[in-house]
Amino acid sequence: MKTFAKIAIACLSLFFSTRGNAQHHSKVNVEINSEEKSAYVQQEITFYNQTGDTLTSIVVNDWNQAYSDKNTPLAKRFSDEFVRSFHLAHDEDRGKTENITIIDQENLFLKWHRFEKHPDVIEINLREKLAPNERIILKLTYQVKFPNDRFTKYGWNDKGEFNLKNWCLAPARYENHRFIMYSNNNLDDITNAATDFDVTLKLPPGLIATSDLDEVNHIKDSSFSTYELTGKNRLDFNLFVEPKTTFYSYKNNNVTVETNLKENRLNDIQKAIVIDRIVNFVHENIGSYPFEKITVSQTDYERNPFYGLNQLPSFISPFPDEFMFEIKFLKTYLNNFLKTSLHLNARDDNWIYDGIQIYTMMKYIDENHPNSKMMGNLSQWWLLRGYNLTTIDFNEQYSYFYMLMARKNLDQPLGDPKNTFIKFNEQIASKYRAGLSLKYLDNYLGNDIVENSIKEFYNLNSEHITSRTDFENILKSNANQNIDWFFNTIIDSRDIVDYRFTDVSKTKDSVTFTVRNKTKTVVPIPVYGIKKNEVVFKKWLNNIKTDSTFTVPRNDADKIVLNYKNEVPEYNLRNNWKSLKGFFSQNRPIKFNFMKDLEDPYYNQILYIPTISYNLYDGLSPGIRFNNKTILDKPFIYEINPIYSPNTQTLTGSFSFLVNQHNRNTNSPFNVRYQLSGSYFHYAPDAAYTKLTPTVTMLFRENNFRDNRKQGIQFREVLVNRDKSAYSVERTENYSVFNAKYYNIKTEVTNHFNFLTDLQLSGKFGKLSTEIEYRRLFEDNRQLNLRLYAGTFLYNKTNTDYFSFALDRPTDYLFDYNYYGRSESTGFFSQQLILAEGGFKSKLDTPFANHWMATLNGSFNIWQWIEIYGDAGFVKNRHNDPNFVYDSGIRLNLVTDYFELYFPVYSSNGWEVGQPHYNEKVRFIITFSPRTLINLFTRKWF
Repeated sequence: MKTFAKIAIACLSLFFSTRGNAQHHSKVNVEINSEEKSAYVQQEITFYNQTGDTLTSIVVNDWNQAYSDKNTPLAKRFSDEFVRSFHLAHDEDRGKTENITIIDQENLFLKWHRFEKHPDVIEINLREKLAPNERIILKLTYQVKFPNDRFTKYGWNDKGEFNLKNWCLAPARYENHRFIMYSNNNLDDITNAATDFDVTLKLPPGLIATSDLDEVNHIKDSSFSTYELTGKNRLDFNLFVEPKTTFYSYKNNNVTVETNLKENRLNDIQKAIVIDRIVNFVHENIGSYPFEKITVSQTDYERNPFYGLNQLPSFISPFPDEFMFEIKFLKTYLNNFLKTSLHLNARDDNWIYDGIQIYTMMKYIDENHPNSKMMGNLSQWWLLRGYNLTTIDFNEQYSYFYMLMARKNLDQPLGDPKNTFIKFNEQIASKYRAGLSLKYLDNYLGNDIVENSIKEFYNLNSEHITSRTDFENILKSNANQNIDWFFNTIIDSRDIVDYRFTDVSKTKDSVTFTVRNKTKTVVPIPVYGIKKNEVVFKKWLNNIKTDSTFTVPRNDADKIVLNYKNEVPEYNLRNNWKSLKGFFSQNRPIKFNFMKDLEDPYYNQILYIPTISYNLYDGLSPGIRFNNKTILDKPFIYEINPIYSPNTQTLTGSFSFLVNQHNRNTNSPFNVRYQLSGSYFHYAPDAAYTKLTPTVTMLFRENNFRDNRKQGIQFREVLVNRDKSAYSVERTENYSVFNAKYYNIKTEVTNHFNFLTDLQLSGKFGKLSTEIEYRRLFEDNRQLNLRLYAGTFLYNKTNTDYFSFALDRPTDYLFDYNYYGRSESTGFFSQQLILAEGGFKSKLDTPFANHWMATLNGSFNIWQWIEIYGDAGFVKNRHNDPNFVYDSGIRLNLVTDYFELYFPVYSSNGWEVGQPHYNEKVRFIITFSPRTLINLFTRKWF
């Protein structure tokens, strides 16, 4: 069967290679205008119908048009990922393709149109049908306006440089009886058909071009500098235009490398040695590069950096300079090598690109830097030797980055299209898991089967376009056993793997153990015998569907471990080992670590970190937080934070115990959290409060993981005990409130919508409220903010306003808000604004409502972060008519929800600017919480 499969693949290759001789051809004459950041293009496309179908139209990609306005798929993706620069940019910074004319070989004009959902794709209507194996010549003229490179790093910059890719019109790939129509999502996955390019490039004097196309001729005169470039069987090409070239050329027997990758601390000879080593390694492990020249640019690296290295400040330098350059060049070279050589559908089959890239990188490190650590030389620092983060091998980091998302229940199937991945998966987690998966298969099959299959598949791409099916067939034909599980489970599902030992017994000569499959995901897993940290046996276990018992020779092992070298992308490694020394040796020792660490399966880790908190009554309070929150999420998380209050000379603080239940097969809910939390702080100079809150929260998400909508239902019981205070006239000390909430939030750059309902039930009152927020960024960069709040008492037996609706400053009887001086009615701390309940900024004569309240808050920016705001509403107290109230003023929206200032102008109090003590009327929002601020930076990734 294997021989037959190989013969079939060879025949298919021959069939497609004979069809591939009639290649599309594109002659491009382009003249760049550096002042207008544009180019005038005359292009002749010879389109060969290799499809086997009769065509009435031809589709070409025009990805430069993706930058044309704020409503393209690219713009919407920027909005989803909270990239503001594109939506706030001026029109001259955007790109577009305009003044397009298309005529055929009879010099007749052809009609063309863009697609509503794909404005960066063009369909050209043919006057006559194009039969299989026939050709048509299309003559096009158009003008390209290049975008500013700050959006995607493609385009022009203020230095007069141009970094150009995916900018000229090119025939789209044809597959399964249709043209593939994908829009530009800033993913470097354009699906062009293979084409032969001949490019004539005219540049103004003083500009120099570098390209991965071959340079045939270069003519200079007083008016223009003309380059003649050519390339065969290309999906696309790179073009760099600079006033002074930053590229250096390195040539060996395999390929010429043009690179401007930055590393100023290495000389040219050191760089040449590294480049030569990597080029030869890739040549030997994958195959011969099909073109004479390849570019490896700093821009390419910055678009897809090696995460970990790029996050460290340069002054730390945990890696030698040569290694830094080496890993950057290796990653970027492999990416460009594969993207230009493999003729895959780069969006649907992207896992193959990622898998081969990371698999090859891991093999390179194993062979050239086998002792390197994830954190480089930091592992040698005495203070850091106890951290798992610094002691794990360099290649082990890939598993942790993938597991970061799996533990959050945010991982996605590798086989899904690239544009469906959330950003962290697209750039890091899924990319790394693809490489780990090939490494896993390689370890399982042995005999270099995966490596040889990669070479075979790579060679197949030199003959015709390929697909995932080709790669799968080659692997299956070369494998010595069934590997359907690899594609069905590891590639096409998000099923997690988790095995554990149950019963273990031993004799002097053998070990008998039972392995439980906790997730019912059936894939092979290895078991190791360990003696004094040395492997004494290894055996692959297959087909473990239920509890399965095995007996193996002991070989003097003192410990048995499942997945000892983390070859299998397993969800939990903490239950994978059993000691053969005795019962007490099963206990994991406790290890204390400062700040953070990676999860260590062989220890119970307790992390500690100093804390500083502040409120007016406790003062600037030092504390220490103990927790088990390693970088990877855990099912059970605890946090205990004792804090010393210098003002009262007492111990305050908080605690939390949380159990996470992830539902991987449903999004309704996808996560349930059971939590018990408590806190003890002072709410007045002489009085403290104790709060205890059991909570159940259910989180829901859309089937599309990229959808920013978040929904949740929360049930909690808030129990409060307040000490008596001489500073407070409010005598309500002990109470409990049942609280149920539902929220529905969708946030992105251009739109924000938040819907919240809140039900509170207590012995003396019942309340129901609804809050709706809407924020919209318009195309002229004006932003409108609206908030509607309405609440009513279901019953109210209180004789105080402590539980009433508040117009401008909630009493916060549930102690949810971070008030710095919660009992203050005058002075600076009373001016802190918590945008809740009524949301007013001015302090009015009717600050509370004990019956119902309805308010509308709005603001609109007049210049950048300067806005005008206005609030209006009705306040209804028992035995009184509704009271209409309003206020208005200026809002300095420096960082929305985190740092804002409000200056009242006119309200129900009258003209406030002219009233005494105006400085006491100014309100502020300031957030110091690191956890809250971190959301500003992490929301674009998750």
